[in-house]
Parts: sequence; C-alpha cells; structure tokens
Amino acid sequence: MKKGFLIFILFTCILAAAPVFMQAPFFLHLLIMIMMYATMSIGWNIIGGYAGQVSFGNAAFFGIGAYATAILLINYGINPWLGMLAGCFFSVCLAVIVGYPCFRLRGHYFAIATIAVGEIMVVIFTNWDYVGAAVGIYMPILEESFKNFEFHSSKVPYYYIILAMLVVAIGISYAIEESRLGYYLRAIKDDPDAARSLGINIQKYKMIAFSLSAVLTSICGTFYAQYVLYIHPSSTMDLMMSIHLCIIALIGGIGRLFGPVVGAFIFIPLMELTRVYLGSEGQGIDMIIYSVLVIIIAIWRPHGLLALFSKGEK
Repeated sequence: MKKGFLIFILFTCILAAAPVFMQAPFFLHLLIMIMMYATMSIGWNIIGGYAGQVSFGNAAFFGIGAYATAILLINYGINPWLGMLAGCFFSVCLAVIVGYPCFRLRGHYFAIATIAVGEIMVVIFTNWDYVGAAVGIYMPILEESFKNFEFHSSKVPYYYIILAMLVVAIGISYAIEESRLGYYLRAIKDDPDAARSLGINIQKYKMIAFSLSAVLTSICGTFYAQYVLYIHPSSTMDLMMSIHLCIIALIGGIGRLFGPVVGAFIFIPLMELTRVYLGSEGQGIDMIIYSVLVIIIAIWRPHGLLALFSKGEK
C-alpha cells in the first residue's frame, strides 16, 4: 500500500500544479468535470463496489444537493456552504427512506427499485413549482469570494475546491477499505447468508454505505449548482448520470480504491469531446461509443483496467 500511497501523492501534486501550466478554460472545465464525476463514482463504488448493491438512483442525491443549496440561498439567504450540509442531510434521509425497504430485496430487484426512485424524483421536481419545475433555477450572482462559493473571473478556484473534494473522497474510500466496515461490506457482497451467520448486521452496514454514497454525491450536486449557476431536473437527476457513474467504476475497476478515478479520466474526456465535436448532429453516436467501450472492457478486462496491474487477475 506504500507504493499506492506514493502514487496518490504524486497524482495529487500533478493535479494541483496543472492550472499553473494550463489555464485554457476548456482544459480546466474538462479536469473539473473529471474530478467531479470521479468523486461521485467513488461514492457509487462504496455501495455498488464494496457492498455489491448496484444503484441506478444516485443522481437523485446529486439533484438534492444542487436544489437544497439553490432553494436555501434564494429563498432564505443561507450560505451555499451551509446549503451543502443541508443537502447532505436531506440526501441521507432519502437514502434511509429508500434503503430501509429496498435492502430487503436481492439481486436485480434493488437496482430496479433505485431506477424507480430516481425517475419518481425527476417527475416530482419537474412538476413542483416551488423548485422551478421544468424551467429550473438560476442561481443569484453574488460577490466573487470563497465564502459565497462563486468565482466569475476564473475557473481555478472551482478547480481546487473539487480537487479537495476528490482527495477527501479518496481518503474516505481508503479508510473504508482498511476498516472493519470495509471487511463487512466485502463479506456482504461475497456471501450475504454467510455474513449474516457470522453476526454481521447486513441491513445496518448497507445503510451506512448507502448514506456515505449519498453524501459524496450530494456535495458534488452543490458544487455543480455553484459552478454552472443554473440547474433543472434533466441536468441534475437524469438516469443517464447514474448510469455514467456505474460505467466509470466499471472501466477503472469496481470495488477498487482508484478504479473510479481511472475510469473518470477515460470516460469523461470521451463524453465531453463527443458532446463538443458531435453536438446535436451526433445524437445517439455518443451512446454507441460508450456501449462499445463497456463491451470491450467487459470482455477484455471484466475486473476493470486496474486489473492490468494486479497479479492473478484477467
């Protein structure tokens, strides 16, 4: 693990120094999106990779983080950083509400249930006038400062904020891997009945994993709202966002510490470049490209690209 820690330090230093040498807006935006999706995918990996509960509803937590910040700021003047904490609280509440009944389901039924929950959230927010309905919400333009979480002259402050979030997310994931919680989650994933027979409270530890996943996804929702200053249900709660988080973890390696990071550095540039160069004329082609990529990974490296560096895995 010492080698992995040194790689992590080097990786962090390179990312921290990147804006010094490259300040082109698109380059910074690309790295910001990579790190944001990597952070969310790390959150997904906690429940989907370690606990083995595939969730297709994590975009709902992203949306709650974005909307909680926006509504509290616009209607009550509450600082976005406090709004981020509120978004985390509401996301954990949703995780508990969804997890309590859904964790009694096995196999694909849990994944289907999370799809339903995510789509219900989209319908609710699309028709709820209080949160802007389908029109969405424009964030107020505040004075540029760290306190207000708004920066208009440069993307660099956003860059370092999301980098800090990514580092924290990796730290949380590492702590889980090396703790009793990580061993319990892997035991639950491998054989739930055996884990239960050993006295592991399966429902409890799945709920903890789901709540941590919700928190990491929710803070990214707040970040996104402050970054683009405009949110609507389709941009914050879309099912495709949840699927993208799964694909990112799959590419890098599900259940691996750096799997989501590696996957994000491959998938997000592909997604952004197809969006930029294909635009509306290439609608559908991007999905074909993603599908081919997933098929190649599934056939060639079913354990993810990080399996290339692990002995005994093909």
